[in-house]
Amino acid sequence: MKTLRFAQQDVIPSKIVCVGRNYVEHIKELGNEVPENMVLFNKPNSALSDTLYFISEDTRFEGEICFLIKSNKIAGVGFGLDLTKADTQNYLKKKSLPWERAKAFDGSAVLSEFVAFDGDITQLHLELHLNGKLQQAGGYELMIYKPKEIVDEILSFMSVEDNDIIMSGTPKGVSNYKKGDIFEAKIFQGSVELLSCRFEAM
Repeated sequence: MKTLRFAQQDVIPSKIVCVGRNYVEHIKELGNEVPENMVLFNKPNSALSDTLYFISEDTRFEGEICFLIKSNKIAGVGFGLDLTKADTQNYLKKKSLPWERAKAFDGSAVLSEFVAFDGDITQLHLELHLNGKLQQAGGYELMIYKPKEIVDEILSFMSVEDNDIIMSGTPKGVSNYKKGDIFEAKIFQGSVELLSCRFEAM
């Protein structure tokens, strides 16, 4: 089982629960419809990675605020890149088929270390720079579904184990990437920087 770092310790998430279409401008940039209900899908433990690999020319990155769960509550915050094989996903969507081949492949959840968090969740936001240029920015105020709603909805039909991760959706600015691209991300609570991370596509 793959591990990640939380509060300077190795922990093992059983799964990653992802929220799709949670930012209106991102929905627009991909030409999708605003969903009537929360869009949720899972990535397995095997999708975890602390290294960003180049997968294919059609693989898209999506920067996200991520939450670590303990006792069914948010206990930590981190940054994640949700990787998507875009051409594969578009084909599966047209055929009304599940997304696992496009979303749940090995290495598709690139995660930073997580820090303990019990502050004002309404002040959370992210910034992601790609090769030194601001690529994505957004947070709580732009989310259609807020973190507590997300946790409650997941728990309404599925158990969440301690150290499981929730990826809360991505703001606009998603794109494909190539080998050598440098990603630098930060998570803030208001003006206070909670964490930063850097990934170079291998």
